[in-house]
Order: sequence, then C-alpha cells, then structure tokens
Amino acid sequence: MSESQSPSPTEGGSSRPVPPPKPLGNQGSEFRAGDHVVYPTHGVGQVQGIESMAVAGTELKVIIVTFEENRMTLRVPLNKAASSGLRKLANTGMMGEALETLKGRARIKRTMWSRRAQEYEQKINSGDPVQIAEVVRDLHRNAGQPDQSFSERQIYELAMDRLAAEVAAIDGTDKNAAMNKLLEHLKQG
Repeated sequence: MSESQSPSPTEGGSSRPVPPPKPLGNQGSEFRAGDHVVYPTHGVGQVQGIESMAVAGTELKVIIVTFEENRMTLRVPLNKAASSGLRKLANTGMMGEALETLKGRARIKRTMWSRRAQEYEQKINSGDPVQIAEVVRDLHRNAGQPDQSFSERQIYELAMDRLAAEVAAIDGTDKNAAMNKLLEHLKQG
C-alpha cells in the first residue's frame, strides 16, 4: 500500500493541485464584487463576490451573481464560469456591431413559426449581443406593419429586454434610456 500511495499521490497529487489553482485565480480575478456580468440565460447581473462553499465534502469556489430584476442569486463555480457562458459586459466594438445589426434589414426565414421561435430563443440564450440584436431586428414591427402574435411579441420583448439591460449597464443609464437608444437605431434601418 505504501508503494502505491507514495508514487501516485505524491507525484500526481503535487503536480495536479498546483496547476488548477492558477487558472482558478486568473478566472476569479476577472470578476470582482460590483462588476456587471452577463449570464446567457438570465441576462445582466452584478457580482457580489467570490466565496468558498463546501459541496459533497469538497471545497468549491463560486462567483455569486445577483439579478435584481428577478430577485435571484446565482452561484457559478469558478472553474465553470467560462464554460457556463458567464462573461463581462460586451466591449464597445461588440456592442457597436450589435447596434449596427439593428440598422440592418429584417431577415425572416420562410419556415414554420415554431422552428423560427426555437432559433430565436437559442440566439437570446447564447448571451451574444449581436445575435440578440438580430432577434430584435427581425421581430421589430413598425406602426404600419401587422400585429405580432403573442409568442412573437414575448420573444421580441425578451430579446429587447436582454439587449437593453446590457446597453444600460455599459452606458451607466437605466433600461428605459437604453431601450430608447435601441429604438433609435432600429428607426435608422
């Protein structure tokens, strides 16, 4: 027993625990208390901090993110932050591209609504502002166009809400001001 314990745990144990803490530390340093972040399926939230939790007998570092609008708190394992899609707010280049997308022409496929609705929801839940802007652009209706179905309006409002929340956080304004900014870009299209 001592032969199998000495070489494997000491060599494997000393070489394995050393590398993981470095990536965890680097990922954790990306997120600080007070930062606004985007979680793909929930939108914009605010980091409250990073803490350790005991889960199944092991120590797990988690990023605590609150979403004021939903009154929800999310705990994302630090080592799963990137794979879960948790990210900082979009940079000005990416948000500029999203705003330009709003000016484009709506691209509505000639497929069944249920199929398009699934595609739109996937784009919204991707957390990518450019893809969310595509949904807003494609489902936006001007005064002269026919009414939207209930589900179409729901998807449009969800996409608009997600995009406006990120624009508001980036600009340091409220969601209404951000929505007005987005509507202005839609009118330019």
